[in-house]
Amino acid sequence: MDARTTRRVASRAIAHVQTRRPILLEQPAAVSPSPVAVVGAGSIGLAWAIVFAAAGHRVWLIEPDPERRRAAAGELTRRLKDLARFGLATADPRTVLAGIEITNDQANAVSGAAYVQECVPEDLDLKRRLFAQLDAQAAAGVPLVSSSSFLPASAFAAELPGRSRCLVAHPGNPPTLLRVVEVVPAPFTDPQVADACEALLHAAGMQPVRLRKEVAGFVFNRLQGAVLREAYCLVRDGVVSAAEIDRVMTAGLGLRWAVVGPFETADLNSRGGIAGHAARMGPAYARMGAERGQHDPWTPDLVAQVTAERRAALSLDDWDDRVAWRDRMLMALLRARREQERTQAP
Repeated sequence: MDARTTRRVASRAIAHVQTRRPILLEQPAAVSPSPVAVVGAGSIGLAWAIVFAAAGHRVWLIEPDPERRRAAAGELTRRLKDLARFGLATADPRTVLAGIEITNDQANAVSGAAYVQECVPEDLDLKRRLFAQLDAQAAAGVPLVSSSSFLPASAFAAELPGRSRCLVAHPGNPPTLLRVVEVVPAPFTDPQVADACEALLHAAGMQPVRLRKEVAGFVFNRLQGAVLREAYCLVRDGVVSAAEIDRVMTAGLGLRWAVVGPFETADLNSRGGIAGHAARMGPAYARMGAERGQHDPWTPDLVAQVTAERRAALSLDDWDDRVAWRDRMLMALLRARREQERTQAP
């Protein structure tokens, strides 16, 4: 299908679903809200429903299990109350809740949606069966998007007639609080569909990161997995306990990474920036990796690539100011944490 035909089919699909669209909530500025189907009312599905409804989309939350359907309304209410309590609600909770319809009628909801977000367990056969159903039920051109944590769309959508509208949008858990989302097209995904998905997510208040290629686990879980592998090894080797690992993260690395990521951390930890950090610390990190049988050297070309990105983002002339900003952000986080600890037990 060429680009002109794709645009024509997508326009017809949007016109089709708009004729069936229920009354909408307030519209965000960038992307006009359209009906969204969220398949699965587990933790991720509930959070996605809130994200989309808060952005003004009418949401069908699809759940076949009657017990989960009964529990979902109460869980949605609790989450919305918590967001409001902490000043994080982006819309009136009552309006958000009114914009979410919980249903077991997948065919009807999906056929009336302009965007479908799948949130079922990480089971390859289940996803293959479900995406075959979604491809048959959704109007032509409607994006079919998986919340998969590890499985790329190529693993479960490659054989579908409508595979060009299938991709992954993997959020942190829960997406109401962790606003980063990895947009992962398959090699067969229409770039315009990926663009539309990214635009809709951005308009819903998410921070999309578009991956340039499919890789199992994507970025979020590969980074998380690297930390977990080393954490398990340190416990196994009798170096430290599980609780002490968690303390190092919550009082140290995790707190810092809430403000700046690992590359900016290295950049700000060494006067002269990340190039100096790599020169001084790179050999030690290489030795630690070798202890685990890992050989992924920070080659000069790789360090130069990362250095160029960091210097484009921050001139060394502004290094001292950025370090001071980082420290003030950490102070704000510590103050908020201590205030919360005084008023509420974990």
